[in-house]
Parts: sequence; C-alpha cells; structure tokens
Amino acid sequence: MQNKVVTVLGGSGFIGRHVVQRLAAQGALIKVGCRDINQAMHLLPMGTVGQIKLIPTNVRDTPSLHNIIKGSDCVINLVGILYESGKQSFQAIHVEAAQKIAEICEQEGVQKLLHFSALGAKKESSSVYARTKAEGEVAVRAAFEDAIIFRPSVVYGAEDRFFNLFAEMATLSPILPLMSGGHTKFQPVFVGDVAEAVVAAIFSDIAEKTYELGGPTIYTLRQLIQLLLKTINRSKILLPIPRMMGYGIGLAAQLLPNPLITVDQVRLLKSDNVLMNSEAGFAAFGIKPKAIEAILPTYLRRFHKD
Repeated sequence: MQNKVVTVLGGSGFIGRHVVQRLAAQGALIKVGCRDINQAMHLLPMGTVGQIKLIPTNVRDTPSLHNIIKGSDCVINLVGILYESGKQSFQAIHVEAAQKIAEICEQEGVQKLLHFSALGAKKESSSVYARTKAEGEVAVRAAFEDAIIFRPSVVYGAEDRFFNLFAEMATLSPILPLMSGGHTKFQPVFVGDVAEAVVAAIFSDIAEKTYELGGPTIYTLRQLIQLLLKTINRSKILLPIPRMMGYGIGLAAQLLPNPLITVDQVRLLKSDNVLMNSEAGFAAFGIKPKAIEAILPTYLRRFHKD
C-alpha cells in the first residue's frame, strides 16, 4: 500500500500541491502531469529523491495521457478552468479531456480514478462552467463506472484566489463590490481538509462514489467579506452590485488576459454553493472540517492593518 503509484493531473495547482504533499508523506510514488514543468518544481522537495516525477502532459492529447497513466494504481484528475481562453474551453477541459482520462484509465487497468467536479454542478445550470462540470461527471462515469467524484465548495487556503484577491483589493480601494448583491451562500472548505479526503479515498475502501465537500458553516458572500475585513482589521464600504450590472462588468472584464470576473461567473452566483448531502462528505472519512475563522489569520497576516 505504501508503494502505490499515483498520477496527479493538475498536480501543480492550488489543490494539487496539497494532495502531492500528503501523498508523499504516505510513501506513494507520484507522477505529476503538468503543462509546464518549471511551474511545478516546488513539488519535488515534498518527497524523497525520485519519489515525485514531473511529466509534461497535455490532457487533450491521447498519447500524452497514455504515457503518464500507464503503470498507475490510481489517477487523480484535478484539471479544471475558471474561465475560457483559446483552446482551453469548458467543453474541452471539463468534458472531453475528463472523458479521455477516464477512458484511458479503464484501458490501462487503473484501480481507482478520483475526479474533481464542483459543488453546484448541474446539467440545467445557466452557467457553462457548472453545466460542463455536470456533463463531465456523466462522461467520466460512462467510461470508468467506479470513478470517485469529489464536489468541493469554494476552496480556501494560503494560495487561494478568493480571500487573497479580496484582501488585496481591500488594501487598494475604499469600496469592495458584492456581486449579485452579496446574497449567494457558500460553504467554504479548507484545502488541507480536501487533500486529506483525497488521500483517505486512495488508501481506504469506501462505499460512496460521490462526495460533497464543504466547511462546517454556511455564509453569504457579504458575511465572508465581512469576516475577511475583520481578520485583516480593515473597514470598507460594501457595495451590492445588481446582477444585470454584474453582467456588464463581467462582459468588460473577460476581455482581459486574466479576468477577475466573467459573465459566466456572474451566472454561477445565481445559485447557492452549499452541500445537498452532508453525509456523503467528510464524515465518510472521519474528517472534521476546520472552521474558517481558525485558518484565515494564518495566511492573511500580510494584509493586516496594524
């Protein structure tokens, strides 16, 4: 068990680095698939010499996927995008690539496939992101029947793009915008807890096939920003942005190379992002998710106003 060969696709990303770190501690032999090896070099010191291998991988290319998946006991698909850019479309990454990965896992005799979807993935959603996440789940299950699917809520931690973004905005502007009026509900989950659940799913026998991962508390967007401001000791004006105005902002912002918000993300905010089935989540792994109030101060100190 200690010598399992685990392939992590998207391993250099936010969640991936935490998963790799915990897998290395378990003694797994890890192959990390990434587009740019130079952006994944920080992973190597997490293991012993030769324990972690970085392999250039294009998830849209069949030979590239066969190359990295061959000989793996387990494959974790963490690949996903928040906005579309060129060939990196939601359909190409969330559906077509996910299906291709699952098919190759089946062909190569992989024992376990862990696929990351998202809380709120629905085939009837007006958001293309959420809709393709749901389509991806169906495609993965059709190709690899026993695939284990994780659906996390907003994931936070030291490298997140949520609290760090708002905290940086709070240091520059007297006003913070609240898209969709700030009423959307979230159940933020700590990245370390998510990584623990992934490792538990690999090294144990589990009955469920779909796990919704969320923190212990539900917050509105307004409450999360208020908690953030309290943590960094700053006072700002919170400006509710009506949805129609949000569409206009998203339309303009998505023209940028790295947009802060897109029209599709505004559509995503129409629906709450909370657990529907809390039993098929952390409880199944014996994990008690950490409270956000205990974690935020550990990595937002640099934004604190003394």
